[in-house]
Amino acid sequence: MAPKPALLAHCVFMSTTKAKILSVGTSNPPNRYSQRDILDLFRVANPTVRAMFQASHIEGRHLVLPEPDAEGIPREDQESLLRKHRKWSLTLAREAIAKAIEPQGLKPADIDYLCCITSTGLMLPGLTAMFIKHLGFRVDCHRADLVGMGCNAGLNGLNPTANWCAANPGRNALMVCCEVNSALYVYDDAITTGVVNSLFGDGCAAVLLRGEAPDENPVPQIMDFYSHIIPDAWGAMRYDWQSQHGKFGFYLDRDVPYVLGIHAETPINGLLGRNRLKRRDIDHWIIHSGGKKVIDAIKYNIGITAHDVRHTVDILRQFGNLGSGSFLFSYQRLLNEGAVRPGDRGVMMTMGPGSTIETALLQW
Repeated sequence: MAPKPALLAHCVFMSTTKAKILSVGTSNPPNRYSQRDILDLFRVANPTVRAMFQASHIEGRHLVLPEPDAEGIPREDQESLLRKHRKWSLTLAREAIAKAIEPQGLKPADIDYLCCITSTGLMLPGLTAMFIKHLGFRVDCHRADLVGMGCNAGLNGLNPTANWCAANPGRNALMVCCEVNSALYVYDDAITTGVVNSLFGDGCAAVLLRGEAPDENPVPQIMDFYSHIIPDAWGAMRYDWQSQHGKFGFYLDRDVPYVLGIHAETPINGLLGRNRLKRRDIDHWIIHSGGKKVIDAIKYNIGITAHDVRHTVDILRQFGNLGSGSFLFSYQRLLNEGAVRPGDRGVMMTMGPGSTIETALLQW
């Protein structure tokens, strides 16, 4: 007997379709500064801050910095910083998006779902609306903006984007992480300011996904996500209003690396355990380039090697911490290396305010 029509609404149809990462594109501003260049430009005198800048784990960063004022110092107010964020988000996204979709024979008009992520500037409407207006996306493109989640946000955005792909097989989704970290630059000689100013760089990453059944195409499927938040460290990474400067500044607690390191095993064990895997089953580790101490703490606590974090370390050295898109820069390095083989597994891991650790499991 056929089921009654009223019962059909309660039937659950399971799909084996998984989202695949088809390609990735990245971009940075044209101007690259060595750490010494920035010290000289901002006339940093504090010897402790100068030592932070001159640490060998960061050689240089791409930044959008203004021309010096009458006193010879490049200063910006909050209005000019927000304007910089809008301008350079559009500029960097245009390049990163083209690099992600053009090799697949696609144009912005072929994208059905657009997710944009930023924590370095506030806009209303958000980046998705600006990109649709200026970059050629369709007006009926589904969209989502994730604002203010910080460096972990790339995986927070990848999760719903992958789920949308699984629910809409064959349709194209694009996630764009656009961080103009120089739009948070506060000038003074304080040590807390120096920690932030010595670490972050400007950059954008775009990743193209599509829900498809498994085939011979050597691109990874996104198999699972696992999240862990540490509420006791809620204020360890945050924005504060700097009254003396008239703008927002980013605060980064010195204990962040140790807190993240101590808790790193929890989401990794959860992700692997749920998928009946051991750490020895993971061939590739794609980790956010949060800083040398953060990388060392993660490496030590989850028991991975210097080789496992080679791309993470190299991105930090060449670009600094690029915020939410950092892990995609490392992923791109892994692809360019040509070391991935069919059947390999990878783990993506990002960390940020909350304090939060996000993970994802990939299968090639």
